[in-house]
Amino acid sequence: MSAVSAQVATGSGARLEDGGAGGAAPLAPRARLLPALAAVYRAQLSRARVARIPLLFVATFQSVGIMVLLRGVVSGGDPAQSVVSGSAVLVVAFVALNLLAQYFGQLRAGGGLDHYATLPVPPAAVVLGAAAAYASFTVPGAVVTAITGCLLFHLPMAHLWVLVAVVPLSGAALSGLGAALGLLAPRQELATLGGQLGMSAALLLGVLPADRMPEPIGWARDLLPSTYGVEALARTFAPHPDWLAVAADLGICAAVGVLSLAVATWAYRRAAVR
Repeated sequence: MSAVSAQVATGSGARLEDGGAGGAAPLAPRARLLPALAAVYRAQLSRARVARIPLLFVATFQSVGIMVLLRGVVSGGDPAQSVVSGSAVLVVAFVALNLLAQYFGQLRAGGGLDHYATLPVPPAAVVLGAAAAYASFTVPGAVVTAITGCLLFHLPMAHLWVLVAVVPLSGAALSGLGAALGLLAPRQELATLGGQLGMSAALLLGVLPADRMPEPIGWARDLLPSTYGVEALARTFAPHPDWLAVAADLGICAAVGVLSLAVATWAYRRAAVR
């Protein structure tokens, strides 16, 4: 093939005539965020669907087991509300922090980020799609845990519909944190360790009643993103819930979710170019 025909085939000739540098043409126009997000979500959902039964069983069994153990220590009142709400959100933390950190750490270590980097997909779509797919599997487990906890501790179930907001907002906040841990960790083992430590923090600081913690630990609890989802759910067990306080807790959880997902997107860009 001649140099002229090669230029015509690649489109570089037109750029040379216009005074361009003659660089390589883009492979495809960049996809819009929402269609790319839907495509990544469906792909990740299909990938994670194979392990959904063990995932749901382990996450739910862990939270229900914690409530059964604490049933002999906590009889009712505010401590019981904290135990039930914290155990329900712990199902989300198990997936969003632990498994998502492992996934992105493995993706980075195995060169999987190079595959996504060659696609015309926005980085935010990759992070959000993977986080949403993993968080989707937590919904049944969180609902089962909350219902079981209400039966164990004799709590009202009239306002459990608030889980519709608590699960996705807590999932967004924790998923962003888990993805950032996996992408920023220099080694895959450290990503796994970071995810497990984050889940342990969600367990200790979210399930145990806040009024029984030392003050410094209470400050650490306030920094944990899932705390506000736990507080929002716990408030709904009261005879007359303070819905303004519930909305405020959910608003803080949503703001932290946006911030953590933005950090995870930045971490993805940083890891993809290395």
